[in-house]
Amino acid sequence: MQKIKVLHIIKSLGRGGAEVLLAETLKLHDQSQFDFHCIYFLPWKDQMVEDIENAGGRVSCFSSNNNLQMLVQYKKVIKYCKEEKIDIIHCHLPWSGFLGRMIYAQTEIPVIYTEHNIQEHYHKITKRLNKLSFNFQSRAIGVSADVTRSIKENINPHIPVETILNGVNTEAYCRDKDKGNAIRKKYGIPLNATVIGSIAVFRVQKSIPDWIKAFKKASDKHPDIYGIVVGAGPQKEEVEQMVQDLDLIDKVILPGLQTNTVDYFSAMDIYMMSSTFEGLPVALLEAMSMKCAIISTRAGGVVEVVRDNEDGKLSDVGDYEDLANHIDFFAADRSQIYKFQNAARQRVKEAFSLQNMVNSLEATYQKHINS
Repeated sequence: MQKIKVLHIIKSLGRGGAEVLLAETLKLHDQSQFDFHCIYFLPWKDQMVEDIENAGGRVSCFSSNNNLQMLVQYKKVIKYCKEEKIDIIHCHLPWSGFLGRMIYAQTEIPVIYTEHNIQEHYHKITKRLNKLSFNFQSRAIGVSADVTRSIKENINPHIPVETILNGVNTEAYCRDKDKGNAIRKKYGIPLNATVIGSIAVFRVQKSIPDWIKAFKKASDKHPDIYGIVVGAGPQKEEVEQMVQDLDLIDKVILPGLQTNTVDYFSAMDIYMMSSTFEGLPVALLEAMSMKCAIISTRAGGVVEVVRDNEDGKLSDVGDYEDLANHIDFFAADRSQIYKFQNAARQRVKEAFSLQNMVNSLEATYQKHINS
């Protein structure tokens, strides 16, 4: 039986949610039926390349410095598709989507596009290009009901749009006490301290300054709490300066980009997100699978995952004082941490299985190959 050849196209392979999912889904895909390729364009964002290759994917970088250079590569991508006999193209995020639509117009290879964010928060140029080009592909996928709603309300597409919820590999993302303690020892955090953590790209959407302000307000009342914020990005210097200005250097650890995220999740008692908007955040699902108690803003698809006061504690976007109140709730009674840790793990096991996501993707691929 000849394998179906799927080409993922994505702008970069840094450690973002969409990129992590490429590696994680590959581990569960039926590779006796599917052969997976991946093309990316920003060579300095390559943290996930090794993981994808280890999971059985073939990765190529068509080096580009910006979005326009990326689009110019369409002829090279078409050549790759012909040489490798690609059956279906799966694009992720807008600029990869634009490129995929150009290839579709030239080759009629089926193109599927996964949207990870809501249209309302895109730059007006990106949003306009998305609306103009959206129907020049085979199908679109929203990673949450909110993302699918946003596509239908803002674009009103003629092509099919379905929701395939992001998932998490609950077997791979399991708490490891020894690894967590090793991280705590590395950064001088007492083993009995309460640790609030986050793993994110330091950009405006994630609102890390609100995270820092919430932590500061809570730590003034609970001096035994510590913070770990893993990541880097455009706001890195601003975040570092804020930690210094608020006299939190000994309390908030900024370890930079890390690939061993299971170790860092294992060091966290509580995972806190302060985002202004989200699609359906993969890091949140990973944290819940790792038995972290959850504090988050009600950003986009977060409310489809976390049921307030059942699986975690939610606050309105921008309300860092309420985030601090939730930290206070947990810091004052560790039994509540254990209760919500177990609830978070149970929630993702029941409703956000990565295997369900993979099954849905494979069915979508098959549908377009057989049509």
